[in-house]
Amino acid sequence: ILNYDIMARFRRRTCIILLLFILFICSIMMALKTLRPDRAGFGDPFGLGLLPELQQRTVLLESKQNLLNKAQGDTVTHVSNLHSMAVNTMKASMSSVKKLEEELSSPNYNFHIFYYTWYGNPQFDGKYIHWNHPLLPHWDPKIANNYPKGRHNPPEDIGANFYPELGSYSSKDPTVIEAHMKQMRSASTGVIVLSWYPPGMADENGEPTDDLVPIVLDHAHKYNLKVTFHIEPYKDRDDRSMYHNVKYIIDKYGSHPAFYRHKTSTGRLLPMFYVYDSYVTIPEIWANLLTVSGSQSIRNTPYDALFIALLVEERHKHDIHRSGFDGMYTYFATNGFSYGSSHHNWAGLKAFCDSNNLMFIPSVGPGYIDTSIRPWNNHNTRNRVNGKYYETAFSAALLVRPEIISITSFNEWHEGTQIEKAVPKRTGQVVYLDYKPHKPNVYLELTQKWSEKYRKEQEQWLM
Repeated sequence: ILNYDIMARFRRRTCIILLLFILFICSIMMALKTLRPDRAGFGDPFGLGLLPELQQRTVLLESKQNLLNKAQGDTVTHVSNLHSMAVNTMKASMSSVKKLEEELSSPNYNFHIFYYTWYGNPQFDGKYIHWNHPLLPHWDPKIANNYPKGRHNPPEDIGANFYPELGSYSSKDPTVIEAHMKQMRSASTGVIVLSWYPPGMADENGEPTDDLVPIVLDHAHKYNLKVTFHIEPYKDRDDRSMYHNVKYIIDKYGSHPAFYRHKTSTGRLLPMFYVYDSYVTIPEIWANLLTVSGSQSIRNTPYDALFIALLVEERHKHDIHRSGFDGMYTYFATNGFSYGSSHHNWAGLKAFCDSNNLMFIPSVGPGYIDTSIRPWNNHNTRNRVNGKYYETAFSAALLVRPEIISITSFNEWHEGTQIEKAVPKRTGQVVYLDYKPHKPNVYLELTQKWSEKYRKEQEQWLM
């Protein structure tokens, strides 16, 4: 009986030690998962980015094992087995990620999606960024006085009419970036159009984000996605600064396997740059950069590329042509808001582009609502109608047979154009919109559906 009691106590003690050890390993793995990784080198094959974490966890496991060996010699065999199981689990995890990537719909490199990395929270950034967006006043003081002022107070109160499934996340969080890449790939998009400001610059409510580009590129590469750049209207943007910016981007990121290059009708592979608010710069300045005879010409140099201008008003199409741009996009997800964003004008714009050797890239969106930051702008709201608005936009885009379709947006939460997963949420003062009666991934599924439809129809156009 005494021997049995001793053995029972020994087994209980061993089980307790093993349970504590397993909890320790789990907490270490969760902590590592939330840390921001060092910038990985370019060209890493799929899944290789997980190896540094695997090495760190192996060292921690071995260190913990040695401590336990000293404390309890009889548990060596158990700990050794657990260590092997942990390493095998990591290997299995890497294999499952590869298998998952293979099971996802193939990326459609003619589906480009606008992506923003300007969000921040205290855990990763020391403060909230963009989620605490201010309420923007109307330009007419008489109208502005009728609406509230101030700014949002995350995490419950954010500058958006919908609420993200990932919460008020940080764009620096590697687990968030990974989740975003998986969502975009599941939607069968192929090219991420990354909002970009030059180093040290940002929008008036944000912080510089150029240092995130290598991380985005590395994660995109894991899912066979490509990344191009959405040049934002930074201070003093002109032909000279644009030349230096393009040179900087191509020199620094052009060798990365996820860097997007578009194959032209002549067989050239060229980078592509979307230029937001391009119309604020006069055509003569753009022509210095974008025409062969321009004083600051980038044409026929190692930094030549396809430059896509934003078309808002009808007259912009002539300015775009004179400027030397290679094409135009419409960006806004509000049918009827501008000439460019109005679906019924796309056929005429496509005809103009075809006759002038320009690309026409219509922008489709799931809806629009920005009253969380512009409370006076309710008249521009476009109801999602449970996905029907989005499908109508896709249908209109396919009718003009474009070479590329752009999607506004993956995660522009302030303007309610996101297709990222959103969830129902209610606070004391706010009831957020949601995707019900559908699931949080409904707009990813609709995008994937229309990506496949576009692929099939494009095959018929080319026959």
